[in-house]
Amino acid sequence: MTTPQLATPFGDPASAQRLERAAAALTAHGFTVEILDDAGAARTRVGELLPEGASVFTAASETLRLSGIDEDINAGGRYQAIKPRVLAMDRGTDADDIRRVLAGPDVIVGSVAALTETGSLVIASGSGSQLPAYAGGAARAIWIVGAQKVVPDLGTALRRVDEHCLPLESARTQQAYGWPSSVNRLLILNAEHLPGRGTVLLLREAIGF
Repeated sequence: MTTPQLATPFGDPASAQRLERAAAALTAHGFTVEILDDAGAARTRVGELLPEGASVFTAASETLRLSGIDEDINAGGRYQAIKPRVLAMDRGTDADDIRRVLAGPDVIVGSVAALTETGSLVIASGSGSQLPAYAGGAARAIWIVGAQKVVPDLGTALRRVDEHCLPLESARTQQAYGWPSSVNRLLILNAEHLPGRGTVLLLREAIGF
């Protein structure tokens, strides 16, 4: 599956200085941050961070798909993968069970729409299915973030969602499902009060939307 790439500044990787500034701000806000070279390094690191046998929910993410992390978790057999389990359930009769399973995994792995140099994570969602686990339902959360997602502040982050992420995601969902996407819910994480709960793997390369 291919999606169009937009020629906007929001697709350009941030400089090393800006990555360091964002990492320092996130660390000051209680997140664990590692700056890695590329998606391959992130793929290896996620495998090291996830306990074998843990229940793991992979949020919808081009970053996870392109890096191979989604396939590692959902088809590798090392974990209790939430996504295949939910896809096999009936969305009518099992709706309450699906909601509970998605809200409280051991670990949720995903990405963000933007990361500010002031230390906030911004997640946009159409359905909101990943947001309860991100916000606190999961015991641990791991976000893999490409360098192009780093922006100066929250206002710029919201512009990135509307001007960059939404058109790309809409093109993807139109191709995959036959309808455009929409930003129905936004989650902004400004701090993590539980030490070790939230880990950000910040890449020096651009990947995903």
